[in-house]
Amino acid sequence: VQLQASGGGLVQPGGSLRLSCAVTGFTLNRPAIGWFRQAPGKEREGVSCLSTWNDITHYSDSVKGRFTVSADAAKSTVYLQMDNLRPEDTAVYYCGVDLGHSSSYELCKRGPSDWGQGTLVTVSS
Repeated sequence: VQLQASGGGLVQPGGSLRLSCAVTGFTLNRPAIGWFRQAPGKEREGVSCLSTWNDITHYSDSVKGRFTVSADAAKSTVYLQMDNLRPEDTAVYYCGVDLGHSSSYELCKRGPSDWGQGTLVTVSS
């Protein structure tokens, strides 16, 4: 199982970024997969998770209405579209998957069984 996140960078407040997570070793039609972030001095939190077998999503309150998680099974890639970014969104973002039977809510709350490396998102003017 491998997960490779990309797409981070520097963006101004109010701007948008799209993160990608390319996965190998499993197919995107069964597990729960999602995005987590860790800001300096803070604990890692689950922000956007997707149950790929039923397309149910879960978002943290801090990103609800601004972030959208999606998956393209044919490309074995999971995306995080981030709009209306704020300075407090600055963090290292990680993708993670639970190959068990977690729901999207459970994944975001408990964390994944497998992690990818992070990609840094900086929101600053």
